[in-house]
Order: sequence, then C-alpha cells, then structure tokens
Amino acid sequence: MKKIGLISDTHGYLDDAVFKHFEECDEIWHAGDFGPDVADQLAAFKPLKGVYGNIDGKEIRARFPEHLRFSCEEVDVWMTHIGGYPGKYAPNVKAEIYNKPPKLFITGHSHILKVMFDPKIQCLHINPGAAGKSGWHKVKTLIRFCISYEKIHTLEAIELGNR
Repeated sequence: MKKIGLISDTHGYLDDAVFKHFEECDEIWHAGDFGPDVADQLAAFKPLKGVYGNIDGKEIRARFPEHLRFSCEEVDVWMTHIGGYPGKYAPNVKAEIYNKPPKLFITGHSHILKVMFDPKIQCLHINPGAAGKSGWHKVKTLIRFCISYEKIHTLEAIELGNR
C-alpha cells in the first residue's frame, strides 16, 4: 500500500500545513504549476513525482515532463497539468485517454477540486484544486489517498483555509 499526497497549482507558495497533512504519506505527487522553490521543498520532505504546468519555467520543465504515465501498486496512473475531466477532456489528451485509458487520471490547472469517475472508460479522475495563493480559487486544497493492489481508496479532500 502507498499513501499519496496530491497537490497542484502552488504557484511558488507552500503552506506549512502541507507538511503536517502529508507527514504520513509515502510520496507526494504535484500536478503542475509548481512555481519557484516548491519542488525542492517537497522533494526534500518526501519522494516527489510531478509534471510541469503552464506557469512553470525552464528549470521545472527540464526536471518534470508534461505528461507522466506510471504504475503505482498495479494502478495505471496518468498525470498531466491541463487534461480536462470526464466529458470535457483537453484536445491534447482526448485520443489517448479513449484509446488507452489509465485507471487514474490526475490533472491540475482549473483550481477546482474535483473527483469524478468516468464510467465510459472506467477511470477515476482527480484534480486536487489549488494549494497556492495565486488564482481565482477561494480555499486552498489538497488530496490524500491510498493505492493498494489495484484499488484506489481512503480519499480525503483537505482544506488549508482561505487563499
């Protein structure tokens, strides 16, 4: 079993509460728009996987890919910053998501916390919302969940307070 801390759209701001909420996590996954210094702080704390977002500069883009597809506890995971959601997938992912759907599709970008199951492709979509201060969201959010033996479970949406 792996306990995952999922975060996105930090835009260079990392709330101290992130470390408390992700303390028992095995890994942290960042769905893009890191901004300056965030990746180093998270990587020093826990193993970090991530993708770059549209605001990230060349340093983050050299370190993280646009799309990351990997297996965790036998679950096929696809993480990208701008991917849309069930029924409204982004044009750059639409063909692949329908031809070779993952079991878990993680995005950021919208600043809207969203957990939706797509019955058409048997895929769980998660967007953790935004944990930074920049953007139009009103509340900073994260998600914690577990993956074990092909199952995604124990999902918690966490509010960090007003932006």
